[in-house]
Amino acid sequence: MQVTSLTSRRSFIRSLTATTLGGTALALSGCGGSSRGSRPKKGPVIQKGGTILFQGDSITDAGRDRRSEGNANSTNALGKGYVYSIATQLLAEKAGDELKIYNRGISGNKVFQLADRWDKDCLDIKPDVLSILIGVNDIWHSLNGNYNGTVAKYEEDYRALLKRTVKALPNVKLVICEPFVLRCGAVNDKWFPEFDQYRAVAKKMSAEFNSLFVPFQGMFDDAVKKAPPAHWAGDGVHPSMAGAYLMGQEWLKVAGI
Repeated sequence: MQVTSLTSRRSFIRSLTATTLGGTALALSGCGGSSRGSRPKKGPVIQKGGTILFQGDSITDAGRDRRSEGNANSTNALGKGYVYSIATQLLAEKAGDELKIYNRGISGNKVFQLADRWDKDCLDIKPDVLSILIGVNDIWHSLNGNYNGTVAKYEEDYRALLKRTVKALPNVKLVICEPFVLRCGAVNDKWFPEFDQYRAVAKKMSAEFNSLFVPFQGMFDDAVKKAPPAHWAGDGVHPSMAGAYLMGQEWLKVAGI
C-alpha cells in the first residue's frame, strides 16, 4: 500500500498498531468469547483405559443398586440419573477405550459423610477422573433442623476432602459440579441467599484445586425458560429424566466430549 502524505501515513500506522494489538490480545485470551464451564489445561479429561468415579448424594445415587457397585459399567450400579446418561454416551462413543465407570453417590450425604467413607469409596478405586456433586443436603438438612451445618463448615470440609484426595491421588483429574436447585417443591425463599453462598464455595474449590467446573445452576436457569421448574426437578432438588439428561450433556460438554 502506498501512503501519499504525512497525515495518511500517521493514520495508517495507528490503524496497523490497533489491529496488531487487538490480534495479540485475542491470541492471549485464547478465544473471542467465554463459556459457562471452565477447563484447565491438563490434556484430554477422558483417556483410554481410564477409571471414572462419580461421587455425591441422592442426585448422583439416583437409585443405584449397591449390590452391583463393584462392577464397572454395571447398568444397575450406575443408577437412573445423570451418571447413567453420561456413561451411556461415553461407552458408546469411546467403545474401544476400555473405560471403567463407577457411581458411589449415597442419598442424604453431606461433605463430612463423603469424608467418612472416602478411603473405600474413592481412594481405593484410584480413579483417573473424579467427579463430585455435593452441597444441597448441607443446606437442606440445616433448614429442616436435622444438621447444624454452615457455609463455613461446608467450605472447611470440602477443602479438607480435596486436599486429602490430591495428596493420595496426585494425578487425578477433578470435576467439581455446582450444587443447584429449582424454585419449586421443597425449595422456597428460605433457601436464599444462603444457597448461593454454597454454590460460590463449590466454584471457589474448583479454582483452588484447578479442576473442571460444571455450572449446573446456570444450565437449569436457562432450562426454565423453555419449561417450568417442575419439569426439570419436581421437588426442586432431584432432577427428572429430562433434567438428568441435561446434566449429562452439560458434564460431557465441560469435559470436552
